[in-house]
Order: sequence, then structure tokens, then C-alpha cells
Amino acid sequence: MKLYDLELSGNCYKVRLFAALAGIDLELEPVDLPGGAHKRSPFIELNPWGQVPVLADDGVVLRDSQAILVYLARQYGGNQWWPDGAAQQGEVMQWLSTAANEIHAGPNAARLIDKFGYPLDKERALAVSAKVLPLVEKHLSEHQWLALGRPTIADCAVFPYVATGWEGGVTLERYPAIRAWIDRIKSLPGYIGMPGIK
Repeated sequence: MKLYDLELSGNCYKVRLFAALAGIDLELEPVDLPGGAHKRSPFIELNPWGQVPVLADDGVVLRDSQAILVYLARQYGGNQWWPDGAAQQGEVMQWLSTAANEIHAGPNAARLIDKFGYPLDKERALAVSAKVLPLVEKHLSEHQWLALGRPTIADCAVFPYVATGWEGGVTLERYPAIRAWIDRIKSLPGYIGMPGIK
């Protein structure tokens, strides 16, 4: 099973983190984004969107970190990470959507601007962050984990760009429940970090 990967990508890290926590072996294939490898052959045939990560597993090729998390959890991770019940799947899925929307447009966008020089709207990124993080904080002040009372792929999806938000000027000083949740994730057996996570 091969993951087309970029070390500094939080979206790639979501997949690496989950695989490490679930004991899933991945072969990492670094993709030279600065050199444009994601926009040309052979990578562009795997993902016409020209983005990482991409997972290739015995004929299955998937793009998008949230989709890859669902696939790996369902195929290899067991019900702990991706449950069978419709309501339980919905509870996890709403956090995958938060990761792909508000967290992506907030802390992730701020980091892309400051760390990588992306031409995005910093004011908007900070405003989105200021809206979503208090909601996550409130939830985590009442729950140990984002969904189902246990670690799931919901936590893997939301964690990277919240934990690296400081690289875009999004600090967690006012969010003790989020900081405690980050520490709980770091304490999980098999946890691996990425550059930018303190």
C-alpha cells in the first residue's frame, strides 16, 4: 500500500497519523510539489486534481485525505475508528466535514499564507479560525474526543491543522480543552508527529 506524500502537508499527515495509530503499514512515496511533480506524469494520472495525498492499495486509488481515512478505517482499522451504525458514522462524518471546510479555510489557510506564501486572504482565515475554534473548544470541554467518546478518524482529520495553526498565527492560548485534547492524541500508542507540531 503506497501513500503519495508530502512531509509538511497536514492532509498527508492525517493519513500517516491514522495508519500509525491503527498499525497499518504504508509505503511513503514523496512527491516533489515545489518541483511541480504533482502536476505532471505519472502523478497526474493518479490524481487529475494534482494534489496530495493519494493512496494506492491493490488497485484502489483514492485522493482526498478524508476519503482515504474512511477507506483505511473501514478496510483495515476496525469499528473503533469507523463504526458500522448510521448515526455513529454521521457523528464521525460531521467532523471530517469540519476538517475539510472550517479547519481548512481557517487555521490551514493561515498557515499556508505565513509558512508557504500562498496568496490567500489572511483576514478571512483568521476570522474563520476565530469562529470555529470556540465551537471545537466548547465541544471538547464536554467530551474527551470529537466523536463516540473514543479516538476515531474524526480526531485524526481535525488534529493536524489545529495543532500547526500557530505557524499561521492561530494560537491556542484561549483554548485549554483543545490543548488537553492535543495532549491526549500525543499520548495515544503509536502516535507520530510532523514538523510544526510542538
